[in-house]
Order: sequence, then structure tokens, then C-alpha cells
Amino acid sequence: MNKHSESDKNPYQLFQEEFPDLAGCFNDLVEAQSSLKGMDAKTKQLTVIAIHTANRNPLGVKLHTQMAKNEGATRDEILGAVMINLHLSGLLNILECLPAAMEGLKL
Repeated sequence: MNKHSESDKNPYQLFQEEFPDLAGCFNDLVEAQSSLKGMDAKTKQLTVIAIHTANRNPLGVKLHTQMAKNEGATRDEILGAVMINLHLSGLLNILECLPAAMEGLKL
């Protein structure tokens, strides 16, 4: 018997395993978006953190916090990207996503 249930897996990994063709197309889209000019890589990651916060996606915040750190984002920049949503998306989004950002900063 498998010790790990499907719910224990990283959801993106599960998506790639279960739908490899679709995941490949999605990855191509992400790559194309990443290559757009106008914003540097750090700014793109901070923007994605803000969008994930607005969408109440703590896992996305955590994962992109790590990516933003790798691009040189500071703790204040990352937490600021979460907090910028307070007046736009409300306190609940912040309360759900701030712990994920803090966890991502530790990794």
C-alpha cells in the first residue's frame, strides 16, 4: 500500500503526473510569460505573490516566495507584496497568505 496519499503530493507535481501533455503545454505558456519584457525576474515574482494573495492561494504564495528570494527579493519586498492586497482583497486574504510567505522565507 502506498504510504503517501495523493493529497500529500505537491498539487503541481500531481498535475504534471496525471496530465503530462496538458502540463507540458501549461509549462510552455509559463515560459512564454516569463520571457515577456518590461519587468525583471524579481518584480515578476513579487507581482505573482500579490496575485496569489488576491486569489487566496497560500501554496502559490509560499512557492513564489522562494522564487522571489532566489531572484534577490528581500523579506520586506515579499511581505509588502502580500500586504499590498489589504485594501484591495481584504484582511482574510492577508491572514491566509501571510503565514505561507513567512514559511517560504524560512526555506
